[in-house]
Amino acid sequence: MKIIRLFLSLSALLAVLRLGAAPVTSTISAVTVYTDRAVVTRTATAELGTGVTELVFANLPESLNEQSLQVSGKGTAAATILDVSAKQTYVDFTPNARVKELEDQLKALGKQMRGLDDRNGVLEAQATILTRMEHALFAPPAKDVPRPDLNQFTASLTYLTEQKSKITAERATLDETREELQNKISTVQAQLNELRGAGGRAFKTVTVRVSAAQAGNLDVALSYAVPGASWAPSYDARVLSTEHAVSLGYFGLVRQSTGEDWKDVVLTLSTARPSLGGAAPTLTAWNLDVFVPRPIPVAYEREVIAKSARMNAPAAAGQMNMQTFTTADAGAVEDKVAEVAQATLEAGATSASFKIGTAASVPSDNSPQKVPITTARLAANPEYLTTPKRLASAFLTAKVVNSSEFPLLAGAMNVFLDGTFVATSRVRTVMSGEKFDLALGADEGISVKHKRVQKFSEETGLTNSGRRITYEYLITIQNNKRTAERVIVVDQVPLSRNEKIVVKQLAPDAKEVKPTDEGALKWTLDLKPGEKRELTVKFAVEYDKDVNVTGLD
Repeated sequence: MKIIRLFLSLSALLAVLRLGAAPVTSTISAVTVYTDRAVVTRTATAELGTGVTELVFANLPESLNEQSLQVSGKGTAAATILDVSAKQTYVDFTPNARVKELEDQLKALGKQMRGLDDRNGVLEAQATILTRMEHALFAPPAKDVPRPDLNQFTASLTYLTEQKSKITAERATLDETREELQNKISTVQAQLNELRGAGGRAFKTVTVRVSAAQAGNLDVALSYAVPGASWAPSYDARVLSTEHAVSLGYFGLVRQSTGEDWKDVVLTLSTARPSLGGAAPTLTAWNLDVFVPRPIPVAYEREVIAKSARMNAPAAAGQMNMQTFTTADAGAVEDKVAEVAQATLEAGATSASFKIGTAASVPSDNSPQKVPITTARLAANPEYLTTPKRLASAFLTAKVVNSSEFPLLAGAMNVFLDGTFVATSRVRTVMSGEKFDLALGADEGISVKHKRVQKFSEETGLTNSGRRITYEYLITIQNNKRTAERVIVVDQVPLSRNEKIVVKQLAPDAKEVKPTDEGALKWTLDLKPGEKRELTVKFAVEYDKDVNVTGLD
């Protein structure tokens, strides 16, 4: 196999030399990642003679988009780029080293599994022979076969028992080994499935034709788009409650399985979405017509029902935890908090790009790589929102203005309150200078209790033809924090959807707290440290006895 590969390589090299081509050694220098693809830039230096030279970039990803090829160059040679072309080359081996390694692992594990199956077949044959021997031992004596005496019978029975025990024990060991081996095969196969799209048994070769009027060197940059790459925003919000501020860490989670490892590249994350196209969609005619029912064939109707049942069947059912490490000197030098690298914002007409401040490396194994975009300290006006009827907890919300120059894209957020991880949340898309709310999770520093005090039923009317049920609830809010806090409390009274049912709000006074159209009651409490407030919700529901009321507790 090695000889064949060497022969093919030499043949290709000779063909290249005959055509006046120059194979170049290129490296990936820069990558721009979009939400569904990446644009990779390779650079190489070539020495040109006078005339036409073909610069050959070999072993590029098979999934390379040929229409996206772009070439530029500069150097001492007075060169003109004539054209660029791409050709797909099939081989009898896997060009991608990581895919090839996993394929070799899978083959080795498959051989081990076949060895276990072969051994299990031998044990089954041995068990069959022992079973026949046992039947012969207990079979009635034949004319020409003497009956074994007691010692022979005992020895034979002991031998059969021992051999069956050994076979049973070895089978159990084989089952355990097979299970462990199957788990390894499943793991390797899953990794291979992720990488298979990045490199099968083919690759692309790109040829750039250059014409030089005088000899010299030329630095060539080749760019191309490949699928299998994406990035998504991620945030760490560190709430500094005593300072009424939020330290927001903005990151990009980059994944790629393009078939090429990106090592120490200039990485740029773009908010552009090439998949949407360049122009707005056009409308087609919106036609209305009279529906004419047509009979459905019985067989087709059964298939539709079966398919619907399958689609409606219930389906069977990590968060990255980042820690901050600080380095302490053994001497009396004051500790300094490590800073996060900052990206450079490059705003375009229709999108923005974040150029990562340091060289980044992203392997082609689809594992997430977290790269820093920026950090921002944002002034925050904190307030708590609680709905005690649903959940006796107060949720911290910060009213924030995006004072940074970076747009915040919609994404997941980890929330830390005074250094403690408390919740996960999401951020909507927020432009620079825009106001937004940060949902920062529950805070046990605000105590919330909701209790039903009474439920009293009585008959009304001169003939006791009516009924009145009075409900009373007590909400207790206590600020256990060392700072004054604003707490917004939301509760409700029921709404009548029928004129035979009358709801009367008894507490709080409707003039002080007026319910919304949906029956919601809202209090805004400014609580001092240690202050406790009690709120009463009381209402009565009146209706005739012959009315069956739904929705009451």
